[in-house]
Amino acid sequence: MRNMASVVGRRAVALSSRGSRAGQLQLSLRIKTTISTPQPNPTANCAQIRSLSYTRPWRREIPVSEPKRGDSKVWASADEAVADIKSGSVLLSAGFGLCGVASTLISAIRRRGPESLHSLTAVSNNAGSEGRGGLALLTENGQIDRMIMSYLGANKKLEKQYLTGQIAVELCPQGTIAERIRAAGSGIPAFFTPTGGNTLIQSGSLPTRYSPDGTVVEFSPPRETRIFNGKAYLLETALPGDVAILRAWKVDKAGNCVFRHTTKTFAPLMAKAAKLAIVEAEHIVEIGDIDPSEVNLPGIYIDRIVPATEPSQIELLKTRSLPETSSSHDNDAGPPKAESDAQARRTRIARRAAKELQPGSYVNLGVGIPTLAPSFLPPGQKVWIQSENGILGMGDYPLPEEVDADVINAGKETTTLVPGASTFDSSESFSMIRGGHVDVSILGALQVSAAGDLANYMIPGKVFKGMGGAMDLVSNPDGTKIVVATEHTAKDGTSKVVGVCQLPVTGKGVVSTIITDLAVFQVDRKKGTLTLTEIAPGVDVEEVRKKTDAEFEVAEELVVME
Repeated sequence: MRNMASVVGRRAVALSSRGSRAGQLQLSLRIKTTISTPQPNPTANCAQIRSLSYTRPWRREIPVSEPKRGDSKVWASADEAVADIKSGSVLLSAGFGLCGVASTLISAIRRRGPESLHSLTAVSNNAGSEGRGGLALLTENGQIDRMIMSYLGANKKLEKQYLTGQIAVELCPQGTIAERIRAAGSGIPAFFTPTGGNTLIQSGSLPTRYSPDGTVVEFSPPRETRIFNGKAYLLETALPGDVAILRAWKVDKAGNCVFRHTTKTFAPLMAKAAKLAIVEAEHIVEIGDIDPSEVNLPGIYIDRIVPATEPSQIELLKTRSLPETSSSHDNDAGPPKAESDAQARRTRIARRAAKELQPGSYVNLGVGIPTLAPSFLPPGQKVWIQSENGILGMGDYPLPEEVDADVINAGKETTTLVPGASTFDSSESFSMIRGGHVDVSILGALQVSAAGDLANYMIPGKVFKGMGGAMDLVSNPDGTKIVVATEHTAKDGTSKVVGVCQLPVTGKGVVSTIITDLAVFQVDRKKGTLTLTEIAPGVDVEEVRKKTDAEFEVAEELVVME
């Protein structure tokens, strides 16, 4: 971790402070000298790179048994269905956390053992839950050599395997993973996206593989960029697989699939992108038993069907009780009572953040403080909460009797759906996000700069969990207003509102409003300047200046926060 801190930290500081192409090239020259394996010319201009594949170590032809048209797709067991998967295959594993994970098929793959099946490259949003399920069962068993994912989460065993060189980890924004898989299934070799611009994704600075002594031996590749309508976009390549494993609620013998709620995330996308798609079905029915209008994935994409023999799991069970009506998503409930100074600060931030939510607006709320904002909406005011794992119209935590393993939020917690809600796959979800159809996105921050740069996914040497969907959420700040809701200082007393982000950025020049427990700032993203517009009760401007690293102007009419 110390090696990564020095390498990534130096590069991140320079990238955020310079931002120019020349600065990135100089950074590349400095950092590539630490790599012990041969690398491309570090002074090469990333805009001139024409390779359409970023995955040279694993993109090779792997033989798999060719499915024969006309044969029965129903197999007696998962063990039989995975028996001919070859070592070195690219495995697309559907699910989000433990929701919608093909647990029956994963268990069958694990039973084959590393002697029979190994060196897999696994593609998934995350690696499941340590010791409980998902791909964690295969990483712990030594069967996976490389993970392509957006979020490590709290999987400490995987983190240790990564830092000691046992497993390579390619971190990729969640929406980009979804679109790369979708492109592969649609015969599209590559596409341009705004996600990840001016970050370590663009410059190719994320450590992908370590040696056992902690030396970085492989970095993520730099992305080619191109300007469209005055804005830079990154070239991303399609991400095909050899085998896809997924779980569906109901499947007929022709392979037509029906998915429930948030189990959709990656399942339809991955089935389309693989040479061989295997689905485990909770219910296998006869052809014709599923109404054609209810089919979520046509049978043309499915090669093998097995019965699901393992139950669905819940990663984070969250419930509410009837007397506790002041929950995080109940628009008609009153504000929670502040029980401590820390809670009072969070309440002040959330109450002010609620003013950013206009009646009928579509909003995405990051985990933590942002999720408290709907509690402070006026009675009867409704907003539509979008969750990037495939919900539009997310509700409160469920009552104990309402818990459904197939309905979770982006934090992998159990949740509910409000009347009028819809559920969809991850490609649809991030189309809403990148396309600017979401009105407001409220996120937390580790640092936010006077120019509106946001850092919220990584602290070199301390936190390296992955960006999840955050880079996508801030990719269209002209279409979606980006609001930061965070405490003014970190636990060590350092300011989170800084002149220049010292941590790896999630997005540059993306934040429009900063809400803290001490103040509210408006960011002029074009000029890169900060204006103090509101101040907390009992706080004066001098205190704000003392606790703020960034320079700022003071509005002529300074308003007191409620």
